[in-house]
Amino acid sequence: MPYSVTVVFGGEREYRFTPQDADVAAMTKDQARVWLTKEFEELGCTPTNPMGKVLMLDMILSVARDGGESRFEQRSEWAKKYAVVAAAALERPLVRVDVSSFVVG
Repeated sequence: MPYSVTVVFGGEREYRFTPQDADVAAMTKDQARVWLTKEFEELGCTPTNPMGKVLMLDMILSVARDGGESRFEQRSEWAKKYAVVAAAALERPLVRVDVSSFVVG
């Protein structure tokens, strides 16, 4: 199944990644959560829930935002890994992470 992860920072600033099927299949949802949690903490992301519970969607959005647009623009290894993780975490082939609107579609 072909995968496509697009990260949007507003306007026409969209970065599309096409993770390999094998890379996504090799990552479990739990492994994706571990990676996102690690990045969430290292980037100093702030939970959006006042109770402190961090949902998977919040982690995906916050890590993209706080990881910075330049990583996606430069198509860094980190950004490529992020795309694999997002696809694996959400278990769907098409993912759109709209950082500017803070919405995952």
